[in-house]
Amino acid sequence: PTASGKTAGALSLARALPLEIISVDSALVYRDMDIGTAKPSAAELATCPHHLIDVVSPEDAYSAARFRADDVRLMAEISARG
Repeated sequence: PTASGKTAGALSLARALPLEIISVDSALVYRDMDIGTAKPSAAELATCPHHLIDVVSPEDAYSAARFRADDVRLMAEISARG
């Protein structure tokens, strides 16, 4: 649920484990949508690699199908890196 500490939990794990975060927040994929979203701060983003944040313009469509394709690709790339 919203405001349950998901980001804090993921960042805590990132401090202990080599991991990358794939955002599943539907608002975070859009650039320039910083107000009204729980977009991680610059310091949080520097903790570990983050994906699917600020990837499309708000004028562009980003569908569930595109999210799935991006997510599957990213999981394969991250797994290949170990």
